[in-house]
Amino acid sequence: MDLVISDKTHDEGRQGEALVLESASQRTKNNGRKLYIESYGCAMNFSDSEIVASILSDEGFETTADYTAADVIFINTCSIRENAEQRVRNRLKEFTIAKVKKPGLVVGVLGCMAERLKSKFLEEEKLVDVVVGPDAYRDLPNLIGIVDDGQKAVNVLLSREETYADISPVRLNSNGINAFVSIMRGCDNMCSFCVVPFTRGRERSREPLSIVKECADLFNQGYREVTLLGQNVDSYKWKQPHPTLPGREGFEEDSLKVSPTGGDLEGVEGAATVNFANLLEMVAAISPQLRVRFSTSHPKDITDEVLYMIAKHENICNYIHLPVQSGNSRVLDLMNRTYDRDWYINRIDAIRRIIPECAISTDVITGFCSETDEEHQDTISMMDYVHYDFAYMFMYSERPGTLAAKRYADDIPDAVKRSRLKEIVAKQQEHSYIRLQTQLGKVQKVLIEGFSKKSDKDYCGRSDQNAMVVFPVNENYKPGQYVNVMVERTTTATLIGKIIN
Repeated sequence: MDLVISDKTHDEGRQGEALVLESASQRTKNNGRKLYIESYGCAMNFSDSEIVASILSDEGFETTADYTAADVIFINTCSIRENAEQRVRNRLKEFTIAKVKKPGLVVGVLGCMAERLKSKFLEEEKLVDVVVGPDAYRDLPNLIGIVDDGQKAVNVLLSREETYADISPVRLNSNGINAFVSIMRGCDNMCSFCVVPFTRGRERSREPLSIVKECADLFNQGYREVTLLGQNVDSYKWKQPHPTLPGREGFEEDSLKVSPTGGDLEGVEGAATVNFANLLEMVAAISPQLRVRFSTSHPKDITDEVLYMIAKHENICNYIHLPVQSGNSRVLDLMNRTYDRDWYINRIDAIRRIIPECAISTDVITGFCSETDEEHQDTISMMDYVHYDFAYMFMYSERPGTLAAKRYADDIPDAVKRSRLKEIVAKQQEHSYIRLQTQLGKVQKVLIEGFSKKSDKDYCGRSDQNAMVVFPVNENYKPGQYVNVMVERTTTATLIGKIIN
């Protein structure tokens, strides 16, 4: 098989009637073909898979939850940790066996692994037919066509403009209640341990009205919770195009003054720039029955303005994911996090002051390059200061191509990393239980998401603070409705109670 490298963008060299004819031909060719997508990693990857499904649905593909029935299989990948890459590689080997049984089956890799491992997957290990980066999904119909013609294909070009703002995602594996909505792409932070700036490109914000429209459409379809996604949501910023610049077409002069439901948006009138606090208010204004969450915040960028906006609107959830990574200022500097221990504590204090009931979760990396036992204890003491409700905790895993891999030796033995991680996990389990215990006897407003995993006699849903709540089924209520639940007891991870009027 030959390798074809595509540098097409979604509109380059394809305009007017030619584009219409090509799309119609592609749809006819693909009608009835089944698409299977498997996603790994962060919520952004799962959101991207829904964009891919939408693009290919417009070309005649139908999604399936059974890969053995698929004609095209994609894995949407994550490069954050080494074990994620190994899981993907093992899964691709399974799909390679499926290709033997089903000639013509197309197997591809999407997302963050695409650029770094394209040669290995395509040429050395011969595990896939197509490799596509996160900014090239519009080119998928063309790339699949190349593979159908007997060649392998790759497009991993990054973009400074692509946000997929005009694409309405196909909701995969949806419960019809919760949905992810991407508000920006890429990242300008150069954390030394992270590959995201290299795999997803530079940061760019999506036009706000397209975000509000997508959220309003979801609400009208029955969804009752949206999570606004970005690598760093607090740096969201959209500037109104100048009237004479490209991209101004279709932009109404007063479009930022009203919500999709027609109401005035206080604080946004006449704004030439929309920041994250403004966007939160625009989405919250859709309906008080639409819950708004967001992820992920960066300690250097989260402002009091955002915190006051959360406090102002009941339907913006009292929950913030604020990664700390380390509690030691020297290690934070090596990580290039651009804040120190005191700055992070200042932001925690602001959250506790402005939103007293706010839940806070975090990310922690143990065993980063040259971390000492004393510096590890600074992370433990930070956890004791904050009392996080939840945490994602990992041993440091060196990623090729990152600044840390180039500058610093990965010099902490695995046994030490594991020991420190064990201590971090034990500390977090203690704090999670303490935080849940504070909810005993209190009433939680819960959005019913469905039946509990353990019993169809119990419903489950999340509180405003993002805690999982389990309670007996009541025939007067169904998924998608809000209920008040009195918390009667807790496990180490769940609140348990009953519905009250």
